[in-house]
Amino acid sequence: MAAERGRSGTRNVGVGIIGWGTIGCGVIRLLREDADRLAERLGARVELRGVADLDHDRRREVRVPRSLLTRDARALIADPAIDVVVELMGGLEPARRFVLEALAAGKAVVTANKALLAHHGREIFAAAERANVGFGFEASVGGGIPIIRTLREALGSDTHRAVFGIVNGTSNFILSTMAAEGRGFAEVLAEAQRAGLAEADPTYDVDGIDAAHKLALLAQLAFGVALPLDAVHAEGIRRIDAIDMEYAREFGFAIKLLALARDHGGEIEARVQPAMIPATDPLASVNGAFNAICLQSAALGRTLYYGQGAGMMPTATAVVADVLDVARDRMRGGPRLPPLGYPLAHQRRARVRPTGALSAEYYLRIAVRDVPGVLGAIAGHLGRAGVSIASVVQRAGRVGKGVPVVIRTHAAPEKDLRRALARVAALETVLEPPVAIRIENTSG
Repeated sequence: MAAERGRSGTRNVGVGIIGWGTIGCGVIRLLREDADRLAERLGARVELRGVADLDHDRRREVRVPRSLLTRDARALIADPAIDVVVELMGGLEPARRFVLEALAAGKAVVTANKALLAHHGREIFAAAERANVGFGFEASVGGGIPIIRTLREALGSDTHRAVFGIVNGTSNFILSTMAAEGRGFAEVLAEAQRAGLAEADPTYDVDGIDAAHKLALLAQLAFGVALPLDAVHAEGIRRIDAIDMEYAREFGFAIKLLALARDHGGEIEARVQPAMIPATDPLASVNGAFNAICLQSAALGRTLYYGQGAGMMPTATAVVADVLDVARDRMRGGPRLPPLGYPLAHQRRARVRPTGALSAEYYLRIAVRDVPGVLGAIAGHLGRAGVSIASVVQRAGRVGKGVPVVIRTHAAPEKDLRRALARVAALETVLEPPVAIRIENTSG
């Protein structure tokens, strides 16, 4: 370790942070406020020795002495007094370059950047293995929930059949508020933006992209497979309406944006979609910005990991826990585990099961003109595609542009349902594209 010995004779660990934003402020606060306790846990002092950010003038919740600030992340990486580089700037570039340069320089690295790892994880994990240094990314999935450590270590002996859950707090806040208060998507999204729970551009959260990034990482950890990001099917929640929440409650379900991966004997199913799950399932009670992740394992069965999935201090807690882990690795001369918990060379290639081949029951809502024959025309297209109707609800009253027809189907392959709905959408009496929500069996 490059850092010098402290006055007590213990070896100090120098930390440099790239990115002085919300999470960076939380990490700095923990390193300062918990310095003595962290030293007791590690057997060494953890010292902040540099913070790199282009903007030194914006007011932040945590101040940093000017002597520790730099605009040059490469200077921080090259500093021999820094043993652990914490990347919290987000985005793909230059974060990727900085992480790779830090690893090549022999620094341990900690990151919360799920998008970076979803897109470039293989390259980065391989670089960490070559450099024989610690690499931590607990905060990239589930905020303060220790799901990555659980998959890498605590349940490393088990065979996992499925990993699924609620991994995006913004979309979960929107859906649970809609369900509780009977309000529409646009209204609740605007509230989430005012409260700072949603970005000005909420695309990554409400379109399922953020959840897909996290699921790609979880599947690699759970199944030991190479899962490229473009193999994860992603749908969002923009078309969910308050009326869908009403029907879900009537049918005994809750609507959640579900990230789900299953191992079908070497063929992997991986998707992010709005789903109706039974109201009795523990996931149905996960509300607000909280996250919950379930594992279905061969020996242990189903386990649930629940907690705050985002925010300054929950995420900072996970980052600092990783700092301690990689510092311990550095003090013992090398990492105890590779980044994924298994050597990257042992990662197997798996076929991804096409979403269209998956079968499920569905909830359908179709806005129609209230004229004779419309229900028969819809049923005809569904029937010709092999989609069997379990029940139909058509009540007086209007929603949006027309009268809602609500249909619950029997199990059918998604490709057949999509083909039928394309034909239904083309009917003159159908006023907008139908809404289709999977009815999900979450038993794994």
